[in-house]
Amino acid sequence: MSDITPDISHDQHAVRRQKLADMRAGGFDPFRANVTTTHFSQDAKALYVEGQDNVTTVTVAGRLVTFRVQGGSSFVKIQDQQGPIQLYFRRDVLGEQRYNEGFKKSLDLGDIIGVTGSLFKTKTGEITVRVDAFTLVSKALRPLPEKWSGLTDSEQIYRQRYLDLIVNTESRERLIKRSKIVSHVRRFLEDRQFLEVETPVLQSVAGGAAARPFQTHHNALGVDFVLRISLELYLKRMLVGGYDRVFEIGRNFRNEGVSRRHNPEFTMLEVYQAYSDYRGMMTLVKDLLHHLVRDVVKPTETEGEGETAVQRPSMRIKHAASGELIDFSGDWREVKYKDLIIEKTGDADWFARSKAEKVAGVQKLGLFADPNWQEFELTNEIFGKLIEPKLIQPTFVTHLPKELCPLAKITPDDPTTIDVFELIIGGMEIAPAYSEQNDPDVQRQMFEAQAGEEQQKVDQDFLLALEHGMPPAGGMGIGIDRLCILLTGAESIRDVILFPALRPTAVGASEGAPANP
Repeated sequence: MSDITPDISHDQHAVRRQKLADMRAGGFDPFRANVTTTHFSQDAKALYVEGQDNVTTVTVAGRLVTFRVQGGSSFVKIQDQQGPIQLYFRRDVLGEQRYNEGFKKSLDLGDIIGVTGSLFKTKTGEITVRVDAFTLVSKALRPLPEKWSGLTDSEQIYRQRYLDLIVNTESRERLIKRSKIVSHVRRFLEDRQFLEVETPVLQSVAGGAAARPFQTHHNALGVDFVLRISLELYLKRMLVGGYDRVFEIGRNFRNEGVSRRHNPEFTMLEVYQAYSDYRGMMTLVKDLLHHLVRDVVKPTETEGEGETAVQRPSMRIKHAASGELIDFSGDWREVKYKDLIIEKTGDADWFARSKAEKVAGVQKLGLFADPNWQEFELTNEIFGKLIEPKLIQPTFVTHLPKELCPLAKITPDDPTTIDVFELIIGGMEIAPAYSEQNDPDVQRQMFEAQAGEEQQKVDQDFLLALEHGMPPAGGMGIGIDRLCILLTGAESIRDVILFPALRPTAVGASEGAPANP
């Protein structure tokens, strides 16, 4: 598929295949060729010393993204992981045959080539490689999308992400930034003596969250497994085993709906620290986000006007939906869940109301209220629909109803709530954190209550582990995909996942490519 019409695309496909056949007939197969690079594009350009043209030699490689043939000399651009670099081809350097046959007639946009040459600066000030030798190392048999229209169809962007990465600079930079975010998260935690561990994806019991799992069967063992829906319970086993600070960055799988913020497989960071609590996690997540905004996002703001205007480092980034600047500096708001509900409903006695009164109260606010919902579900509908989306600035919402999480400690002075926070930024939950429940008897009661409501199994092995003693601890989860939405200004979770889940379809069948069954 491409934005080029099928007939033209088919013609180009045929022409390119003929070029490949001619090369092979002449004794050259590009797919057997290779090149040893010395630098990526931007690293190579950084080597140029002002006024020293044709002194430094480099070997770079990448995909042809612009191709301007001008008689006996031509400028083209290739693109690699770091971005584009300009190349200058000359007939009198390469020789008549190599320039005409190997360069002008054989190469097409999208081909991958390697070149060796010296750096110089053009009259327009662009650092360029003067090519002494080049090699075609991969022939693109299908054309790239049109240069100016680009890749604009959202389905094609996600299905053929490789094309999106080639032609859409914004997508490429966003997904590179995602990689840097994950790398910096690891480094931040390792610097604080957290150990990265790996726990099972195939599990007997889907624990640590309330979600529908994907199911599978292990033939050799003859047993059914589920794909994990959370990292939590195995990481807590590590606390029992004497690992006092652990984290995992791993995939979770939930067999549920998709939305702008939900994908059936997603990446989670979970962190557990012995001898800490939910307030210790507040400090940790605030420090982490300061680190990511300052060192990865690197926002700036303009101070002054005209000739005196200067760019200064900032700790504020723009919220994609509202345009509001989110300020990560200073103190972050902390507010109790109950106080937010009372403020929104205008009812100081909301939590003392009967279920029928709460149904009526939810409906009065213009929301759907199912009479079969439990009271905490009715209240949480208000929070999820009317409160959370309005919390743009960093906000710690604390002391949530105990029914929302059976894995946290009960608040000592309010047995209806738990010692937790949800960090809300940009109108979405970024990080929930708990003072972890380490009393095996209370944990069993909470599990059994949840299992009775949701008909899911109790993880008996985890309870057995708790009976061996787990230290008091703080625990936190951060959805990496949502974090990347926030920090890159993306509109959808699909924009920050390289290959999001899509309904299968035939790919390229109309252009002669094999169909995807």
